[in-house]
Amino acid sequence: MQLNMEVLFKILVIGIFATVIMDVWATFSNRFLKFPRTNWAMVGRWLGHIPKGKFVHNPVGDSSEIKYENGLGWAFHYFIGIVYATFYVAMVMWDFEGSASLITAWLFGLVTIISPWFILQPALGLGVCAVKAPKPNMVRLQNFAIHSIFGIALYHGWQFINT
Repeated sequence: MQLNMEVLFKILVIGIFATVIMDVWATFSNRFLKFPRTNWAMVGRWLGHIPKGKFVHNPVGDSSEIKYENGLGWAFHYFIGIVYATFYVAMVMWDFEGSASLITAWLFGLVTIISPWFILQPALGLGVCAVKAPKPNMVRLQNFAIHSIFGIALYHGWQFINT
């Protein structure tokens, strides 16, 4: 299959859909289950310091504020969701010939945990796998849950947009 406007539209819709579903779970689990929630302003602050040469913070909350850091963090979050959707759609289209399965989508979602555990959390000053977070096991459990839900939402987004 070729990469064309239709495929790009599908990637965009699926990425946004899966990220919204992940955010709905994150909100629910934070309010009712007291799971920790990502502070996207801190992600924006981290991004804002990268052009200044600062990639790792200890912790990022101690670094100077960046103008529009909350919006920057949220935009980055959705951008990454779309990037992951790009890889998912490519995998489904070219490796599985358009036939998605729930198990491969869930596994794909779990693989996306690599980025926060080994890149983002250490860069924010939380350590690998959030070992320095106030409740590291809760953070890891939430990461597992939201990335599982993200993968499952990618699958359902793919099914919906191709019906």
